[in-house]
Amino acid sequence: MSVAIADIEQELIDEFSFFDNWMDRYQYLIDLGRQLPAYPEHERAEADKVAGCQSQVWMQASGDAEQMHFRAISDAAIVAGLIALLMRLYDGQSAQAIVDYEPQFVTGLGLDKHLSQNRANGLHAMMQRIRATAAHMSGDAAV
Repeated sequence: MSVAIADIEQELIDEFSFFDNWMDRYQYLIDLGRQLPAYPEHERAEADKVAGCQSQVWMQASGDAEQMHFRAISDAAIVAGLIALLMRLYDGQSAQAIVDYEPQFVTGLGLDKHLSQNRANGLHAMMQRIRATAAHMSGDAAV
């Protein structure tokens, strides 16, 4: 059984609380992005691009309603770090768990106060894509 999204979210908030300033938090975010699995150029299809992101973001979903898997990459370092956060939260979760959970990490990490408007919009677009994919997979049209 997978770890609950709320528990993963709290782990992330706890990890970021170790850093005293935002320069260190940004560096940690960039480091997380560098750890994303390879996403070869030939797999970066136009259909997988996330609309609403200023930088380029490609995202693929696989699995089924019981256990969804996500892969994503960006050409921007901080955005790649945001992707790493999303992958950690949602990869391996059930579609219904993704649909049902209202994420709090944006506020919990302070991203709502420290991301540029363009990056915040991109983060929202990526979260919407994940949630919409999960809703489709679970048969829930409410998202």
